[in-house]
Amino acid sequence: MMDRVGNRRRKVAIADYDYGDFEIERTILEAAGLEVMALQARSEDELITGAKDCAGIINQYAYVGAKTLDALPSVRIVARYGIGVDIVDVDAATARGVLVTNVRDYCTDEVADHAIAMMLTLARRLPQYNQASHAGRWHWQAARPIYRLRGSVIGIISFGRIGRAIATRARPFGLDIVVFDPYVDDAAIREAGARRVTKNELLERSDYVMMQTPLTAETRHLLGDAEFRRMKKRAIIVNTGRGPTIDAQALYRALSEGLIAGAALDDTEEEPAHRRTWSPASDPLFTLDNVIITPHAAYYSEESIDMCRHVAASEVARFLTGQRPHNPVNNVRLPDGSWSLSG
Repeated sequence: MMDRVGNRRRKVAIADYDYGDFEIERTILEAAGLEVMALQARSEDELITGAKDCAGIINQYAYVGAKTLDALPSVRIVARYGIGVDIVDVDAATARGVLVTNVRDYCTDEVADHAIAMMLTLARRLPQYNQASHAGRWHWQAARPIYRLRGSVIGIISFGRIGRAIATRARPFGLDIVVFDPYVDDAAIREAGARRVTKNELLERSDYVMMQTPLTAETRHLLGDAEFRRMKKRAIIVNTGRGPTIDAQALYRALSEGLIAGAALDDTEEEPAHRRTWSPASDPLFTLDNVIITPHAAYYSEESIDMCRHVAASEVARFLTGQRPHNPVNNVRLPDGSWSLSG
């Protein structure tokens, strides 16, 4: 395929997607004079084979690391569907002058709503009541014990946009809000009606621990055996951040031994979407009746998906036609000779 000046059109690979089609991306990218290739890569080797000679990659679950970037020297931009970029080796991309972008703010309300919904589901023990009533047990005692929300403590670990949105939703329930986030200033925490505490204080005091933590080397297994031993036996954990921030084996032990009361997870440590085949039998957390798990769906609404796809594709189109990106994650030199400003 040739562009208007007779040069071969640059290609963009959609590394993987589960949206059913890629018409939104195709429309945006082809309007910018780019050729689109849709793959379903589940490994770097598959991505390398499918994305030869591509100038850009858009990825959902497929990992883009140094191996991929070395094998595909024509790649100039990697655009992530979503906020987190832990499935892109950002340092390797920066070292090779490859821009990485993400989609910011597209699902703040959805994730905060999902987190509160999960908390309430476990706090009011709805799965147990539902199971008992379907089995013919019509008794309020079927889900004992339940504790009053008002006056309880909700601890939020990571207080970015979504953490603050969770706090906004928690206040009307009369919850006492405490926060652990060493990277957020005191004024922002006070403005949200919350109080800063240490990590250990949060774990020891909280009835509900809300994890909204990005995945970094520092946050991997942020909660493990030692942390669970500090928590109240009635405590409930809700994780709408990255799955590997919680040690899954330690969580299973804590739940099985009654160290904590329950957990709600939107992302497991070994996310099934990264695999070609998967069965819940591979993860013992799925056997526990005090755990609810959703398929990394907290970000989902029809509106958020539409926005995510538009923004990711538009960043690639913008960059490859010499324009400044809106959502750079790293600092690399742009086509006009200036530098991207991440953050």
